[in-house]
Order: sequence, then structure tokens, then C-alpha cells
Amino acid sequence: MEIELGKLPFDIDFHPSNQLVASGLISGDLLVFRYSPDSTPQKLLEVNAHTESCRTLRFVNEGRAIVTGSPDCSIVATDVETGSTITHLENAHGAAINRIVNLTESTIASGDDEGCIKVWDTRQRSCSHSFNAHEEYISDLTFASDSMKLIGTSGDGTLSVCNLRSSKIQTRSEFSEDELLSVVIMKNGRKVICGTQSGAFLLYSWGFFKDCSDRFVDLSPNSVDALLKLDEDRVITGCENGLISLVGILPNRIIQPIAEHSEYPVERLAFSHDRKYLGSISHDQTLKLWDLEELLQDSGNANSQSVAADADKDSDSDEMDVDDSTKPSKGAKGTKKTSKGQDPRNSNNFFADL
Repeated sequence: MEIELGKLPFDIDFHPSNQLVASGLISGDLLVFRYSPDSTPQKLLEVNAHTESCRTLRFVNEGRAIVTGSPDCSIVATDVETGSTITHLENAHGAAINRIVNLTESTIASGDDEGCIKVWDTRQRSCSHSFNAHEEYISDLTFASDSMKLIGTSGDGTLSVCNLRSSKIQTRSEFSEDELLSVVIMKNGRKVICGTQSGAFLLYSWGFFKDCSDRFVDLSPNSVDALLKLDEDRVITGCENGLISLVGILPNRIIQPIAEHSEYPVERLAFSHDRKYLGSISHDQTLKLWDLEELLQDSGNANSQSVAADADKDSDSDEMDVDDSTKPSKGAKGTKKTSKGQDPRNSNNFFADL
């Protein structure tokens, strides 16, 4: 399925229990669609949530609201059914908000263009933690729920570990020559995988974050903008050349390119609540829903053929193989707003009406 958005999209998220998918656009608009395998997707909601681009969004409160973040430094909560604004926090961050992710049923995290990460507690209805973790923009966030640690990546080339129990930055990696753009936790929590601007994968061993334990420089000649964990051994990647690929981790190899969104960068990837669909957005201004079972069946067939072919080869190389591809230019995100705002803990409670 393909949904024409009409403007450049920056983020995508699926409803936690219904067949709804949302996207945020460069215009500041928030769009929500209902999808079905037997019909054309239907637009349910179109709201101008921000004065600048809508860079990031997540469904919250069991899907009854959508939280969005913007370069205008605001976080907005929108009612999914009515489209009305529940709460508008003007000074959620002191800089452009680039990323919002769900942590638990009652907490989310947000990251901005100046390296600040904040955690919002929906029960206490306020900002519960604030970490000045990086020197440049927060590119991605992921959460280890068992240890209550928030992992952040940044354009400054470092990875941070923020401990929510102690409210401290537990550690920060050494500087990499690459911008770190995406992150997932794999191998039952033993490995943290980062996608980079150069196309390399950096693998960090849990508890040893100062420097990466493995570096795969031949993964792709294009930046790895999006990572989506399929299981403990496989990750789905979205790259600057528009390819969506299935990659194995330890052993490290590209199993197969499974889809091509377009010739433009894949901005974000997400699973539907039932994992029947893989959603992707790109600079071609479309949102695509891929049948995940079909994609994985095709990759399984190709993988069997690849294993048989590899059995005839005498090679000890651990590097990843990758198809040749062109490298289109990356689109810029919304204009960075650097003016400082007041601390949200001194503002109106963000989740007061959720």
C-alpha cells in the first residue's frame, strides 16, 4: 500500500492496537490514516500541530493521543478522535526537538538539537529527568527497560547511557569519526548497534561503551538512517539510497535487500501493532506499507540460495557484502531554533489532561 502525503515526512508511528498509522510533515502537519488490506487507506485526521516542521511523533495513552515535537521547541498532545489539542507546551526544550520515543506505559523521552535528552512522566505529569548528554543533535533513542537505561546517539559521533534510576549520565562513548544516526539493542541486551553517516555499523558490547567492539565498514556506501529490530539476530535497515535491507548480526552479513522505497533516503521505519506491516517514509513524500510476511518469505528463499552458494566458496572474510548503489543527496530537516526556553517543570504540566 502507498499513501501520498503531499509533503516531506519526518516520522512515522503505528497505533498500539488499531489499524492506524500517523506521520509528521515538514509543513508542521500531523496526518493519521486508517489502513486495511482490502481497501485504500483513508485519511482520518489532518492537523496543523506546529508552526515549524513536525519532526517526531508517538502514540501515547493507549493510542488515545499523539505527542509531536518540532523545531519550534514545543511538544503538542493531540486527541486522535477529535484532532483537538490536549496540551501545548511551548518551551519543552531550549532547542529544536528532533526525536521522541516511548519508554514505558507512562513515560516518553525526547531529544533536541543541542544534545539534551528529557524524560516525561505521564503519572506525575511533568518532566522527570533532564540530561545534557551530547554536544550536537540527538539522532535516535532506545530504552533498556530491565536496567532502566536510556541509550542516545548524536551527530557529535558519540553514544550516551542515561541511568533513570540515578538520574545521571552513566557513561559516554569516545568520539567516532562518524555521525551516529540510529540505534537498537540486540542479542538479548548484549549488543548495541549503531548506524552511521558513512554507512558503517558500530557494535558496542553492553557495559563497555567507551569504544565499539566491532566496526563493519562495508555495510553500505550510504548512511544508515533508520534501524528497526526484527529479532535478536536480525535488523531491518533504511539507507540513504532508498533501500530497505535485512541484516544479520553476529554473524554479520546482509541477508538481502528486501524492498526499495524510492531513490531517496528512507527517513524512518516502523512495525504495525500486529507486525503484519512494515511502514517506511522517504523524501519522495510517500508512506508505504509493506506486507512483512511476504518480504521475509522472499528473504528466506534468497538466504537459502546464498547459504548454498557460500558453501562452495573458500573465504574467511567477516565483512558484509553490499550491492552497488547511487548516493542521492540528503534532505535537510526543519530549521534549528536555538533560543532558550524556560524549563518545562516550571511550565504548564504537559500530560495534565492525557
